[in-house]
Amino acid sequence: MRFIITAQAGPGVPGADQPFSEQQLVAYMQYNEALHRAGVLVASEGLNPTAGGARIAVRDGRRYLVDGPFAESKELVGGFYLIEVPSLDEAIEWALRCPVGMASAEVLEVRPLTAAGDIPPELLRIITAAAPGWSAEMFQQQRGPA
Repeated sequence: MRFIITAQAGPGVPGADQPFSEQQLVAYMQYNEALHRAGVLVASEGLNPTAGGARIAVRDGRRYLVDGPFAESKELVGGFYLIEVPSLDEAIEWALRCPVGMASAEVLEVRPLTAAGDIPPELLRIITAAAPGWSAEMFQQQRGPA
């Protein structure tokens, strides 16, 4: 099963753009290395501040660019880990091992990603018909190499 662990600032913690020490960075990189060596890490990335991005919303059935202001920094996702482990319990175990001290990662949320088996068969048929290339690649990635 694939899980995403998202990181964000906690209540009362200043924004995600707060400085961090070399020691904290080393601890997080060692955590990434442990995930990698265990063979469970699919991807891990930090997210840059919102000033370098954009927010798109929906109004009257159409997408539009929101000029701002953006959500408070404590509400923003600061980064993520995408892991593949057998169960939610194991995903939680990995999240509990994550270092502390970086403002942008005080709160971790663990959520399963939607897999082909989570989708009702009638919707799966629509998905594979509408996006045959994407769905074949997506579902193959979920099963792993043959």
